[in-house]
Amino acid sequence: MQQVCQEGAPVAYFYLDPYSRPEEKRGGAWMDEVVGRSRLMAAEGSSVRLPVAHMVCNQSPPIGNDPSLMTFREVETLFHEFGHALQHMLTRQDEGLVAGIRGVEWDAVELPSQFMENWCYHKPTLMGMAKHYQTGEELPAALYEKLVAAKNFRAGSMMLRQIHFATIDLMLHSEYTPGGAQSVYDLERELAAKTTVMPPLAADRFLCGFSHIFAGGYSAGYYSYKWAEVLSADAFGAFEEAGLDDDDAVQSAGRRFRDTVLGMGGGRAPLDVFVDFRGREPSTEALLRHNNLVSA
Repeated sequence: MQQVCQEGAPVAYFYLDPYSRPEEKRGGAWMDEVVGRSRLMAAEGSSVRLPVAHMVCNQSPPIGNDPSLMTFREVETLFHEFGHALQHMLTRQDEGLVAGIRGVEWDAVELPSQFMENWCYHKPTLMGMAKHYQTGEELPAALYEKLVAAKNFRAGSMMLRQIHFATIDLMLHSEYTPGGAQSVYDLERELAAKTTVMPPLAADRFLCGFSHIFAGGYSAGYYSYKWAEVLSADAFGAFEEAGLDDDDAVQSAGRRFRDTVLGMGGGRAPLDVFVDFRGREPSTEALLRHNNLVSA
């Protein structure tokens, strides 16, 4: 267990279970609470119960005398889940039902986690840890450029794909009439004319397997994937505008991010929280720029 402190006083506690153990642990990665911050549940003599987070990953384990050598995807996953953990641990809310990750609206809950992924592509951050475990040699610049290029490969196609999925989900829940003149497949083909480069085959039945919106808890909410990317990219844009090479400016933006996005939890509407941090409503500019979809 790791104690998280601020100005010398503990504010949270954190457990990390990093390594894969297939015989006793399911796959994937997740963060969840052990307990949340709460004034009501405070122990006698304490003003508030401190939050405790746990984070479970399936990273490559150490083998013999060799340490765990994480893949880049594992690094991204670690940063992603730690974003959730930060929101849980750094909350300023004392009311347990809206503290930390509790009560955060579905389409904003991924903001802190996706925001953290941006630092994996921030060259000084990555180079500060991406070193050969035996020689200490830094990750070659050419390999770093390949990582960035891979992230943006077919970014336009992937964005259209997510827009198609999100929009057909909303159309099915708002415009489709069972037994009406249009089938669900007619509705999708009508949308595909706007969101796909190649029209779907007449026999396409993708919707029958769109498990996210029928069995995965994303009914009328699939758009939250892309919307969270808009929020997280724009939030990282605040650090870019402050100057990523200016430590004082980054720390100032970081404190503002901590006090708003991470600190307010579900106690304030997400859009209001974002405006508190950014000074304006969200913009799609940063997401397009990060995906190399706008001119430099």
